[in-house]
Amino acid sequence: MATTLLRPDQTFYPSPRLAAKAPVETLAYMVTFDPSRKKPDGLVTLDVDPGSKSFGKQVGRVDAPNVGDEFHHFGWNVCSSALCPYAAHPHLERRYLLVPGLRSSRIYVFDIKPDPKQPKLVHTIEAQEIAERAGYSRPHTIHCGPDGIYVSALGAPDGNGPGGIFVIDHDTFAVKGRWELDRGPQELAYDFWWHLGYDTAITSEWGTPNMVEGGVNPDLLLAGNYGHKLHIWDLPKRRHRQEIDLGAEQQMVLELRPAHDPSKAYGFVGVVVSLKDLSSSIWTWYLDGSTYKVEKVIEIPAEPANPDDLPPLLKGFKAVPPLVSDINLSLDDRWLYVSAWGTGEFLQFDVSDPFKPKKTGSVHLGGIVRKAPHPKSGPLNGGPQMVELSRDGKRAYLTNSLYASWDEQFYPDGIKSWATSIHAKPEGGLSLDEGFFSTFEQRTHQVHLQGGDASSDSYCYS
Repeated sequence: MATTLLRPDQTFYPSPRLAAKAPVETLAYMVTFDPSRKKPDGLVTLDVDPGSKSFGKQVGRVDAPNVGDEFHHFGWNVCSSALCPYAAHPHLERRYLLVPGLRSSRIYVFDIKPDPKQPKLVHTIEAQEIAERAGYSRPHTIHCGPDGIYVSALGAPDGNGPGGIFVIDHDTFAVKGRWELDRGPQELAYDFWWHLGYDTAITSEWGTPNMVEGGVNPDLLLAGNYGHKLHIWDLPKRRHRQEIDLGAEQQMVLELRPAHDPSKAYGFVGVVVSLKDLSSSIWTWYLDGSTYKVEKVIEIPAEPANPDDLPPLLKGFKAVPPLVSDINLSLDDRWLYVSAWGTGEFLQFDVSDPFKPKKTGSVHLGGIVRKAPHPKSGPLNGGPQMVELSRDGKRAYLTNSLYASWDEQFYPDGIKSWATSIHAKPEGGLSLDEGFFSTFEQRTHQVHLQGGDASSDSYCYS
């Protein structure tokens, strides 16, 4: 199914430094879902060219052929990692978007080449194939690796653990099988990334499908049963090497953002909530000799609130937790972006020194209590959630829905979905893009940019 080119795809770059000089994006792709599961979810195309009359607007959409998928994260079939010298596939092209249904466990393959504004569904990987070949269910995160398409899964077909990673063939989109040969003590799964220059993979933890699909379970949360560990793996040998426990009070260790420079062995991970004080935090993992360690480098406190303004789940705490649910790192590894979905804040940190971040910018949109407006809107609900960053680091794209069952708990009045863009200043600082604010009938989640972005590709050269 994949096509072969006579030269490498022009959107592939050997290094993050070269990728940062890539042409500016003019289109973005965003998934939307119907929380009632009555209408098909969709892959939406957005015009992100400021010189266009339809800037910030939907200019295309393709619906899934089924209902109830719950589109969430998605990714490319192949990217800059295809240029790695040890497992090169340089003649494939960045042509297909793979979109999992987090509820249905299907994965849809959309072809963007014939008409980039109107992708076409060309293949469906059914849940049965994933279950039979890999033993997994609820596919979540997709990354294009040097030797295949890697997919994380939250658990097994029965909704229990373990969760893990499986691999899809670059060419045929057939499920190859489970990635792990020796998983050691790892049971919970969520995100994964790697240090290609160190033959190392890192995975994080959320919960099994049975732990998360009905919403936050207060008993599991207060008992510290959601994920609170990182796992370090030998990437080529596919074997577990090390477990790092951040402590049971650090609940839901989610998004991973390793340094883009493959000569560096450090990265950042976000923790959704501390049982001690409802704060969120960012931790730096790093290689110390032959062992990986972690250090908390950012803490974002909860904000006091009137219980009358809070959803039932939070009334007893009399505070709004930040609920850091996504982070992103610029290609030059200097700027870290943090979405605080609960308080409605989007933050920027200078992480030139990854152990001493400096806060350099902040904007507010939505929030459980604040409901901060955009210049083109009234009070907003939801808050900055998924964040995608342009390759040149000048634009951040935000959406406001987390996950259907969790949306209902933290925003019980319902989420009216939106997407917007934030200007990131070269010297630090953030400002709203007053020309880009769009609302949608369905709920919005992840965004990826045509040709690649700050979270889509990995590199083998500095």
